[in-house]
Amino acid sequence: MVTTIFGIKNCDTMKKAFAWLAANGVAYDFIDYRQAGVAAAHLPDWNRRVGWQALLNTRGLTWRKLAAAERAEVDEARALQLMVEHPSLIKRPVLDTGKDLLVGFSAASYSCLVD
Repeated sequence: MVTTIFGIKNCDTMKKAFAWLAANGVAYDFIDYRQAGVAAAHLPDWNRRVGWQALLNTRGLTWRKLAAAERAEVDEARALQLMVEHPSLIKRPVLDTGKDLLVGFSAASYSCLVD
């Protein structure tokens, strides 16, 4: 199965992940999850595999721009709804190997791709 990386192309963390994948000869498909329906289609599976807390980016600009009422008392259902409405709330990158789902980038976590 081909590794698929989801994210936003111009994100600095995505650029680091792309560079690591290229330097280590890992083939991948890239999908921008701002495209219509991508986040909604994949979030149920991602949530089941890693949990909404791992997926929700509460440190980014999109989160800070939300109204305080939208950020208050976020539970699973609300988090998933917010990520569908604002795909940039999903941490980047999300890398799906078919077996593993890696959220965020670190060379250490990506090392499983070349073992």
